Amino acid sequence: MLSKTKIISLLFAVLFTLPSLADDSKGLRPKLIVGIAVDQMRWDYLYRFYNEYTTGGFRRMLSEGYSFEDCQINYIPSVTAVGHTSVYTGSVPSIHGIAGNNFLIDGKFVYCTEDTTVQTVGSKTRAGEMSPRNMLATTIGDELKTATNWKSKVIGISFKDRASILPAGHSADAAYWFDKKEMCFITSTYYMSSLPSWVEAYNKEIGSAVKKLKPIDTGTRKFTNTADIIQYSPYGNLIVEEMTKHAIAGEKLGQRGETDMICISFSCTDIAGHAFGTHSEIVHNMYIELDKQLADLFNYLDQTIGKGEYVAFLTADHGAANGILQNQKHKIPSDGFFINRETEEVNKFLASKYAGRKELVEGIMDYKVVIDRKAAAGLDFNTLKADIMEYFTKRPLVSHVVDLDNISAASVPSYIREKIYNGYSRGRSGDIQLILKPAVYGVRGEIGEGTTHGCWNPYDCHIPFVLMGWGVPHGSCPTEVHITDIAPTVCNLVHIQMPSGCIGMPRAME
Repeated sequence: MLSKTKIISLLFAVLFTLPSLADDSKGLRPKLIVGIAVDQMRWDYLYRFYNEYTTGGFRRMLSEGYSFEDCQINYIPSVTAVGHTSVYTGSVPSIHGIAGNNFLIDGKFVYCTEDTTVQTVGSKTRAGEMSPRNMLATTIGDELKTATNWKSKVIGISFKDRASILPAGHSADAAYWFDKKEMCFITSTYYMSSLPSWVEAYNKEIGSAVKKLKPIDTGTRKFTNTADIIQYSPYGNLIVEEMTKHAIAGEKLGQRGETDMICISFSCTDIAGHAFGTHSEIVHNMYIELDKQLADLFNYLDQTIGKGEYVAFLTADHGAANGILQNQKHKIPSDGFFINRETEEVNKFLASKYAGRKELVEGIMDYKVVIDRKAAAGLDFNTLKADIMEYFTKRPLVSHVVDLDNISAASVPSYIREKIYNGYSRGRSGDIQLILKPAVYGVRGEIGEGTTHGCWNPYDCHIPFVLMGWGVPHGSCPTEVHITDIAPTVCNLVHIQMPSGCIGMPRAME
């Protein structure tokens, strides 16, 4: 029988051993997590240009990694801010609160990451008055930092502010985006008071390089402005790739004995897609060059972090519709929903019905009708809403009209109804959801060669989800998964908790 002294000694030994066991994460996680989002990348771009890709970029991910071939966005609107947030939170607008690129807070339209309480760091413009404060849930990076007692570093990098800020999360060490006026990467005082020396050094390199850029002539447009030359050419994505390598070197990411994370978003694919469409040569060329840039990045990671010592995942924030003019040329039903004109027409209809009341509809935001509460003061709100719904029900390009306060009563397919539920953030979204006919999308000017996104359809919602590296087997899965499954799958792989608003589930790779 053990003596009282020996029992106490054993208890102390166990107690002093437990913390070391809890903190011992060796072998549980890779050195670095690399999140890659390609803005407006349809899933089929993995294969449309496959034969032109190198073996080191997209094809390497497919040949070495694991691809979920049917990854779908399970909410509307399918737009940039929502997509980047949903990828990294595993959640949807009804929970994480990022209801669009722009949405309502306290009845006023706001930009998703605007924050007038912070200032720009790195330039003299106001482009840095940004933060993740409007986002209500945590991200993969937030959970990684929590799991390592905030020893991990998490950094977001993109050409667009929202595409670097929202993925990186609330507790990120930094998010950097490109100031097109000053031609440099900037951040905000939310993260720091001055730029690190490595960022300042790289900004000087960019300043010298942009002076050598030549105008772009696409045949239909000519770009001579430096900012346009950057964003409509592969150079815009190149400076993001180079910034990523500078961040890894400057912050010693994945080389400090802790698991770090870098969230990268390539935005210029989206900018070019909006301007020129899904089948334009400029978009085609941008993907061929992006493939080379990814190959260069993976080679750098192999040399710096070690092959098999990092895990990378590739996805997109949304896809894009094929262009209206292209569809019509090939006898595919397609048309433009002229948002400004539709807003004017519904307000004319309401003015005639409500004794000259003007602009009762404040606007149409991501195919959601927003009623102006001040203009509607004194009116029966439900009757007004019903009149607006009746008006849009009769519009030829609208297939369904849904009261966002009574989604369950809508006579829409359950698949679409779920996307409406998930995309509706009370107080931040509008009042009435418009579901357009297939291949119909919003147009603000004239119908041109470009395209857009934001609807429920597969062309907007079928995105890539491919993982490669540490802990990832080679293979593919044809079963439908969702954008909200990305975060829990990554978190499960690296043994950390799912983000606070996560509704997705970890997907097995076998």
